[in-house]
Amino acid sequence: MKNMPSNNLKIVIFIVALVGLLQILPDPKPSNAPPAGAPLLNSTPIELEKTETEIALPIPREEIINMLITAGVVDPDKIDVERLTDLHLLWAFGLANKNPILETGPMMDQRYGGAGRFASTGGWTLAKGNAMDHYGAHQFVILTAEQQTLVEKLAKNIYRPCCDNATYFPDCNHGMAMLGLLELLAANGASEEEMWQTALTANRLWFPDAYATIDEYLSKNGKNPATVPPQEILGVAYSSASGYQRVLAAVKPPTSGGASCGV
Repeated sequence: MKNMPSNNLKIVIFIVALVGLLQILPDPKPSNAPPAGAPLLNSTPIELEKTETEIALPIPREEIINMLITAGVVDPDKIDVERLTDLHLLWAFGLANKNPILETGPMMDQRYGGAGRFASTGGWTLAKGNAMDHYGAHQFVILTAEQQTLVEKLAKNIYRPCCDNATYFPDCNHGMAMLGLLELLAANGASEEEMWQTALTANRLWFPDAYATIDEYLSKNGKNPATVPPQEILGVAYSSASGYQRVLAAVKPPTSGGASCGV
């Protein structure tokens, strides 16, 4: 048997080495990865089991579903709509309804690389086409100037234990759902007090462990949680991620569950 020419042998060795290297190298980051410091997309699949007690919506749930399907925000070919919770419906509504908060608010801050890079937008995978095709694109409700002012007032002062942003910056699914809820309430004539109370009810349903801990903290500090104004409980001191962590550090939580953006 003749010896293999030295040049051919070198080529074979190089190919073998290259194949081995490719097998151990990590996958490269996607080209559309958010810049450093920007909130990352929530890659967790949308959970469709109904585990929450439903919210008293200001219009029939079927009406919301029909709006979303007609606009393509929910694709019935992707999901049995009966499995959608109120959280999902409000998330989709808040994402798609045309509102200045989405058009000129923090979601559009260029330092984050575009509104499509947040969990509340990129995480919505049940639409026809891309979720950003529907971002603020549908006039589901038309608010008066007074109603819009009220929505913005509450949105700037309602927090959620999973994030450190107010609803005015709806970068996660719960924030976007709360925005949708406030829009629906205002459009259907709810008073400011009714909106505050409904918002607190929603947060309690979405974060039961967190609010059980907050209630315990209030009780230990001589306050009756049932009589504390919802504005106070929903504010940064208790309901923001940092506020809740302060409360959690002061109280042994009743369960091991925490607050997260998962659904």
